[in-house]
Amino acid sequence: MSLQEQFNQAQADSKNLAERPDNLTLLKMYALFKQAGSGDVTGEQPAMTDFVARAKWDAWNNLKGISKDDAMQQYIDLVHELKG
Repeated sequence: MSLQEQFNQAQADSKNLAERPDNLTLLKMYALFKQAGSGDVTGEQPAMTDFVARAKWDAWNNLKGISKDDAMQQYIDLVHELKG
């Protein structure tokens, strides 16, 4: 199976986890997903008062420079770990 196919399968698997991951894990999943799909973060950093958007942007920004393939593999590994 190609990396893209494994990534697509991990996306599907992430929707059927036995337990909902904690917020920090969800942020990591979001950031890896965005980095894998779009590359480095773009746009302005959201205001401090928009807590959710700011947390998502910051998590994604922390992955700046990681290749799309590396982000895909990390996402796959994380979902596999969560599946147990």
